[in-house]
Amino acid sequence: MENKELFLMVEAISNEKKIAQQDVFDALEEALALATKKRLNIDACVQIDRNSGEFKTFRQWQVIADGENFVDDDGTEFDSELHIYAKQANGVVVDDYVREPIATEKFGRIAAQIVKQVIIQKVREAEREVVVTDYSQRVGEVVMATVKRIDRGNAYVDMGGVDGMIAKSDLIANESIRKNDRLRAYIKEVKSSVRGAQIFLSRTVSEMMIELFKMEVPEVSEGVIQIMGASRDPGLRAKLAVRSKDKRLDPIGSCIGMRGARVQAVSNELNGERVDVILWDEDPTQYVINAMAPAEIVSVMIDEDKGSMDIAVEEDQLALAIGRGGQNIKLASRLTGWKLNVMSVSESEEKRAEDNQKVGDKLAQQLGIDAEVAGVLIDEGFGSIDAIADADSASLEAIEEFDAAIVEKMQSRATDAQLVQTFNDADSFETLSAIEGIDDDLAQALVKAEITAVGDLAELSIDELLDIKVIDKELASTVIMTARENEGWFK
Repeated sequence: MENKELFLMVEAISNEKKIAQQDVFDALEEALALATKKRLNIDACVQIDRNSGEFKTFRQWQVIADGENFVDDDGTEFDSELHIYAKQANGVVVDDYVREPIATEKFGRIAAQIVKQVIIQKVREAEREVVVTDYSQRVGEVVMATVKRIDRGNAYVDMGGVDGMIAKSDLIANESIRKNDRLRAYIKEVKSSVRGAQIFLSRTVSEMMIELFKMEVPEVSEGVIQIMGASRDPGLRAKLAVRSKDKRLDPIGSCIGMRGARVQAVSNELNGERVDVILWDEDPTQYVINAMAPAEIVSVMIDEDKGSMDIAVEEDQLALAIGRGGQNIKLASRLTGWKLNVMSVSESEEKRAEDNQKVGDKLAQQLGIDAEVAGVLIDEGFGSIDAIADADSASLEAIEEFDAAIVEKMQSRATDAQLVQTFNDADSFETLSAIEGIDDDLAQALVKAEITAVGDLAELSIDELLDIKVIDKELASTVIMTARENEGWFK
């Protein structure tokens, strides 16, 4: 092959496959080296001068450490035709190669076929890497794709010369998709495999809806309106939380558009999914109230330790707050990150009374007071021994029928109770920390939830433990089973 023809061939392959010329040269060198090995039964390498196109062929021996019982990755033992010991290598380091120039072979038909196959393989590999690199940078984009075929519920699509797949679980349920349909999808993941680049897309992730709003609402793409979160029940309903950097701009109205045009465009793309656009608020309680729309909230009780909120609504609003199949409460919970419990006003009052009763009984026991006095303290905002011990005495004396002597005695008992509680908590913490799988954070959460002994932990269900602290479900199961084994449940 003339040098000019060589460069033209390399350039043509590079342009057609959109891969670097260097990669084409590397593939050609490897192919010629392999053909030389097959023909002469030696280890060889070929170098092509990138300027002149001149070929140089070398026989090579891999340098092995002296005295080593060498076996290479292919299982080949030391062979003097392929390997050389370091003492004979004239200073060439171990694992490098001693090279000796030889005449470049003129290849016959079989050798030429080997060269052709290796070049094709290497070009495919380089082409695959180009696709992987390109689309790896595009993960998170929404692209237009054409459905090529449907197989076992999975959709195989063409994205303009590049193939992708939308798994059955990433397709909107009950959506009718047929061959040659054009649809948008979110690039979720890109992998490289021996079969080529694998691009996985999705139409169900919340990020797709966010990207669609960026496309439809200029204020969002420009950053004037920020999307703070989204949650979806694909194909049915979704919630989107937004806020505006410009106080003069209505973020909800901007996302909905004139006569609902913008939100309708997004909905149509998601197979008619109904989207509720709500206002984000830095106050968690107000954010939850907004997220529960269109239900009207009467009151909210927060439990920060458990990351939950009890939401009270009027009886006639209960079904609306929960939604069909729990849809509204589920989406609001995902959107806000809080575990939400919806109940009627009467149920909320009963629960609050029960909680106050438990707190009152515990407070009465710790301070040696009757339940009525404990109830008064709770009503005044002093619902724990810490609150009483740390309170300003004047604020306690301001409570009706409380004088300085009563307050002093009560605060003294609260301080003593704190010390006892500290010692008990320390013992419980040490006992629980000894159980395999329980770290300091989990032990602390258990003690705070009044799980103070191994027997208490053994009695818990997995869901009850997850309510105390969010951990891996498998870990929760392991911890509970270990506690039960320690308690002799399985003897």
